[in-house]
Amino acid sequence: MSKASVKTREQYTFFLSIQTRWADNDLYGHVNNVTYYSYFDTTANALLIQHTGFDPRTSPNIGLVVNSCCQFNQELSYPEVIEVGVNIAKLGGSSLTYDLAIFKQGNDQAAAQGSFVHVFVDRHTRKSTPISNEMRDALCPFMHSSCEI
Repeated sequence: MSKASVKTREQYTFFLSIQTRWADNDLYGHVNNVTYYSYFDTTANALLIQHTGFDPRTSPNIGLVVNSCCQFNQELSYPEVIEVGVNIAKLGGSSLTYDLAIFKQGNDQAAAQGSFVHVFVDRHTRKSTPISNEMRDALCPFMHSSCEI
């Protein structure tokens, strides 16, 4: 697998600042690889909560992760404040693909970058369900210029 070119800050429309935690570091003194996925998950859900009215505790439909990937470009460690950028890369009938990147505070090149796919399902039956028109409209400002609809 070839390494993708490093993403830059100007490619993203929504950012969430996150303070790394003491427990994020592993024995090697850097943030453990699995923690990057937690940062992605937190940011994708923050976008939904802050801009679409999604409430993960009460919404009738919820997003389940079906795919994720991460390319590591630079180490992160505690204590650092990072900024996670996100765009919508693809908006399907019931799925949403996020393009994400993690930036060290003040840096323009991504320390890590990846993608994250939510499939929206009925909270109780777990059967896929269409993304509402209201959510689609609310996500428009965050769509990547090459977003597939």
